[in-house]
Amino acid sequence: MQSKFSNIRNDYKRHSLRRDNLECLPLLQLKKWLDEAVDVEHTEPTAMTLATVDATGQPSQRVVLLKDISEKGLSFFTNYSSRKGLHIANNPKASVNFFWAMLERQVRLDGVLKKLPAEESDAYFSSRPRESQIGAWASPQSERVNDTGFLNKRYQEFEEKFDGREVPRPPHWGGYILIPHRIEFWQGRPGRMHDRFVYQLEKGGDWDIFRLAP
Repeated sequence: MQSKFSNIRNDYKRHSLRRDNLECLPLLQLKKWLDEAVDVEHTEPTAMTLATVDATGQPSQRVVLLKDISEKGLSFFTNYSSRKGLHIANNPKASVNFFWAMLERQVRLDGVLKKLPAEESDAYFSSRPRESQIGAWASPQSERVNDTGFLNKRYQEFEEKFDGREVPRPPHWGGYILIPHRIEFWQGRPGRMHDRFVYQLEKGGDWDIFRLAP
């Protein structure tokens, strides 16, 4: 029996990607595409799928939100004691994927995750809405809970604990930066003849840029 999904297909025609269109550095190219995703008002343009690996070698992925991009890498924030946090502590190798359907574009990054300095995590935490700050204390992220009543009670307890004063950053919460060594830019094209370009970091610190077959 043929699945109804097998007939779902789109022919990508919006853009093309050529070698002479690319920035010299991959994170500059990523910033350019991110800006364009924001400009077209793409839904959650900074949403990226983060893949990590557990101690048995089993990959796991989830969507996180990019909070900064610099010449060093991509930053996001989370609970260090969460499932992904435990994965990263055991194996810092990770992969990230962006997909902007409106632009028919995808970017894949492979690299290594490192914790951000405490002062950077403090600065970002202080900028979050108060409700989110309290939630970071209240939620034992990725742990089993019986019901939402348990979570609501913990939220109320921390709300009362920090009543009338600033909420400090929990020691189990903070940022990571993905330092990439391989980045692929994918642009959908008609007939599935997609444009694919890879930036591969070489030992000397330069980026080798080359095209892949679709």
